Amino acid sequence: MEQAGQDWAERAATVRVIGTGAMGRGIAQLAAAGGLTVELADIRFEAVKSAVEHVGAMFDKLVAKGRMAADDAAAAKARLKPVGEPLTPLQDCDLVIEAVREDLDTKRELFAALESAAGERVLFATNTSSLPVTAIGAALRDPSRLAGLHFFNPVPLMRLVEVVPGARTAAWIPDALSALVRRLGHEPVTAPDAPGFLVNHAGRGLVTEALQILSEGVAEPADIDRIARDVLGLKMGPCELLDLTGMDVSHPVMESIWTGFYTEPRYRPSRIGRARMEAGLLGRKSGEGFYRYVDGAKQEPPEAAAPATDPRPVWFQEPEHRETLGMLLSEAGVEVEAGEEPSARAVVLVDATTDMSVADQVANGLPGERTLGLDGFFGFFGRLTLTVQPALDPDAGRAALAALLATGRPVTVVRDAPVAVAPRLLASVVNVGCGIAEQRLARPEDIDTAVRLGLGYPRGPLEWGDHVGADRVLDVLHQMHEATGDPRYRPSGWLAERAALGLPLTETGTGPSDLLG
Repeated sequence: MEQAGQDWAERAATVRVIGTGAMGRGIAQLAAAGGLTVELADIRFEAVKSAVEHVGAMFDKLVAKGRMAADDAAAAKARLKPVGEPLTPLQDCDLVIEAVREDLDTKRELFAALESAAGERVLFATNTSSLPVTAIGAALRDPSRLAGLHFFNPVPLMRLVEVVPGARTAAWIPDALSALVRRLGHEPVTAPDAPGFLVNHAGRGLVTEALQILSEGVAEPADIDRIARDVLGLKMGPCELLDLTGMDVSHPVMESIWTGFYTEPRYRPSRIGRARMEAGLLGRKSGEGFYRYVDGAKQEPPEAAAPATDPRPVWFQEPEHRETLGMLLSEAGVEVEAGEEPSARAVVLVDATTDMSVADQVANGLPGERTLGLDGFFGFFGRLTLTVQPALDPDAGRAALAALLATGRPVTVVRDAPVAVAPRLLASVVNVGCGIAEQRLARPEDIDTAVRLGLGYPRGPLEWGDHVGADRVLDVLHQMHEATGDPRYRPSGWLAERAALGLPLTETGTGPSDLLG
């Protein structure tokens, strides 16, 4: 199968792109730059002419920036062929890529008409981002020739492409399309014909947990985003990401994936998302979402500043924290107590990622008026997260904040919860990724590649779980599940099994087929 697909990809010379919006134009640019003749088609010929001019102008910009040779740009422009009507005879085409609006009936009607107009050698691909490929192919007499080929916007810059076989797609076609994607310089992953395919499915871990944290009043949008960027290393926090994509786009996707998996609790949307969508708080496109935007620029609240307060000594419950963060505090001139018990004036810092919330630790005998939590899950190399429980004396809390800010590190202050913000976000990302692997929807390497390239995470979810330790991720989920009773924190069997066996999350391991040959 793989060799047949490779042979087809090497022979392919002409592709027809139907639809001349942003996605169609991007696909046409990528294909023409990659050496394919590109027939551009649309029901409006004016749109075709505009698309050809737009793609040509993009090649000119690349030449001006020194990113493309003038001769190569001229050759790529010459490979753009405006054909107008989508059903113009397809004798020379190897592949038709549909990039029309996201409507099932529209796509079905188009492919049914193409099947009647095209020869048997032409393959069909849909660039749908959310509709089932199998449902689209059901309109064809021969659905085996159709697969999903989901590019991401902007196509020339987003290297990932999801190759999505439908239930009746011929077995060799995914290999053929994957080989063609590689020929064009992009990276293919085989994705399941399931709600959200692979990237949008895997992305539920971050945004749904962020909205859950917001709904509990644990932290504000800017707090969550700063922690996600500075502690987890994400390029964008979940709230600013939702503002970028638009809540009118993101919330329906959340609901679609949740209902598509028959209300699986891990994917549960938030009332916050629906309320904001209905209120028109869509994000950048409306000028206001989780942030306000002035002339397109995000207005972010200021960082926490050191309050005016009388200094107090700091006592750490965990000796290892005294040896790490305590040393930084001492270097900044803050008194760090070393005794087995805190003095009557000391502020008490306890680990907010242990098997108890800070409030539970206070209930076990710590002085509630002076005790705060500190997220030590990822160490203290960057942003610090301070957690506040209701019995805290504000003066003691301000003294703790001032002490931490004296280290020169930014500090985010959030409400106490069973687990701190960063490990909650990470555990959700890893658990959703493990759930995809558990259901055999995608190979572990494809899951990680899709998330790194499609979502821009520093690691794929399974790689990330291995990096921090499957046992630690499992502990976070168990702690949240026990504290809340919410089944959204039910650990994936893939995660629990590999943690018990000491196996990497990134490996499939031995299965029945390995015994049966």
